[in-house]
Amino acid sequence: MSEETSPEMKPGSAEEAAAANEESTVPKAAEDTPAPEINEDKVDGPAKPTPVKTPSEPYPAQVAPPLEQAVSYDNPAADPRKMRRIIAEDPEWTLATVPLLSELTMSNIITNFPQNPILKDVAKKTPPLPGKYQNQILGKLSTEVPIEITANLIDAEEYWKRCCASKWPVCDISKYGNSYKRLYFERQLQEMIESFIPGTTDLSVLRNYLNLVGKFIVRVDIRQLLPPIREPNRDDGDVSDTGSDAGDVIENDSHFDFNDILALLPNMEEFSVVYGVDGCLLNFEWNLFLFTTTDCLNLSKFVQKCTQLKRLSVQRSKIDDDKVRVMIKHTLNHPNLEELDLSFNKIGDKGARAVGKLINQSKITSLNLLDNQIGHQGLAAIAHALKKPTALKHLNLRLNRLGDEGAQCLCIALLENSTVETLNIAANDITEQTSQFIAQLIVTNNTLCEMDLSCNQLGTDGGKQLQEAMESNSQITKLDLKLAKCGQESEYCINKMLDRNLQEKMKSGEDRFLSYYKPPKTTPPTGIGSKPRTQASRRQTSRAAVKAN
Repeated sequence: MSEETSPEMKPGSAEEAAAANEESTVPKAAEDTPAPEINEDKVDGPAKPTPVKTPSEPYPAQVAPPLEQAVSYDNPAADPRKMRRIIAEDPEWTLATVPLLSELTMSNIITNFPQNPILKDVAKKTPPLPGKYQNQILGKLSTEVPIEITANLIDAEEYWKRCCASKWPVCDISKYGNSYKRLYFERQLQEMIESFIPGTTDLSVLRNYLNLVGKFIVRVDIRQLLPPIREPNRDDGDVSDTGSDAGDVIENDSHFDFNDILALLPNMEEFSVVYGVDGCLLNFEWNLFLFTTTDCLNLSKFVQKCTQLKRLSVQRSKIDDDKVRVMIKHTLNHPNLEELDLSFNKIGDKGARAVGKLINQSKITSLNLLDNQIGHQGLAAIAHALKKPTALKHLNLRLNRLGDEGAQCLCIALLENSTVETLNIAANDITEQTSQFIAQLIVTNNTLCEMDLSCNQLGTDGGKQLQEAMESNSQITKLDLKLAKCGQESEYCINKMLDRNLQEKMKSGEDRFLSYYKPPKTTPPTGIGSKPRTQASRRQTSRAAVKAN
């Protein structure tokens, strides 16, 4: 094909030719260089697109790249001039990676868990989900899921720990078998019973709750019980301020009856209750702190029927002699009861006689009668029971009315006893007359490991007698003589002997009663042993050293 020269290609004048020659020798700026044009008639092969320069998107301010690099015919989108810009119509659309299917599934399970709990098959005990997915679900599951669903389905402690933290700021699991699940159920039960008003609160709510969690309850600790609400008598007129001191008490105002829920607590081993109101302040009434005869009878039957019970505590409930005799009558020969706490009550000599009978006809190993009204006559009955074979190991008679006569009677009885290991007779108005009996007990008895004689009036001579007795004793590791007026020197020497016994027991491996005991300090007090050196004596010593040099 012959090439024909078009009229546009004809050369012009000599001046135009010279200008064209200069333009070919001096390169123009890249931005002024027009896009090359390709003649479709002179290119072999199929027709190719001609790149068109966009005025709004010029080339960079460098030398224009070669045509092969500027335009890729295989990938036109590589040309920045032809790149499409996509603006999403959905304002929430992002470039984030789509979640995994497993994550979407777990999110759906957590959202619909109250309606369709599929964590595991409780009947067949076969978990349909792998363990790692179960842990992730329980870590995100809401603590507001109904207890009807989670009680028998979830055992993970991490979930119940979150449930406890959402309700109570302080959660000590040491008293609940180191289990947050037990803590949650037992404290929930405690709040329900403490707010229960007889004759007003619906008992079925409490029963339904125990039907779900009753088998998990091991310890019931009730710190207050509300009495029934009585309507005021309008015929009485105005009541004076001194009228409340008489009591204005109705004996039939019984509190919550625990026999109504006994069948729903098959595993309960510890029971503690206080018949009173905590923090009544200006709403004080005598009937708020009354342990009626009906209450006593109901509680006694409850303890008698609860054969798996191991620990019973009834504190600050105004239990007198008559009521404690009723309680002990139903407690005799209990198959499993080991600890009994009747502290801060009004038990006198008559009640102490019933306690002595209980010591010989039960398996009780710990008896706490702190802050009662037991005198020497009542203690005589307890001492008589200690002379016989018993299982009692810990006896607390602090803050009673033993006096010298009662303390002497007790010391004589313990000379024949071989089971009591801990004895507390502090604050019982014991004087120096009883120190000789206590010293004899320390020398003769080889079972006692701890004694508390604090807050008595043993005197200096009594302290010396105890010191002499401790020299021949290698069993006692704790002897509390605070505020007993035994003399500073005697107390120091006794503490040294206690430390000696403690070290020997630790070497032999007998640490049954030493886990909470700290050895006394061995630094002698002022005035014992070598006298403190004065400033003058120090100067004399220094001068003598200088002369010797």
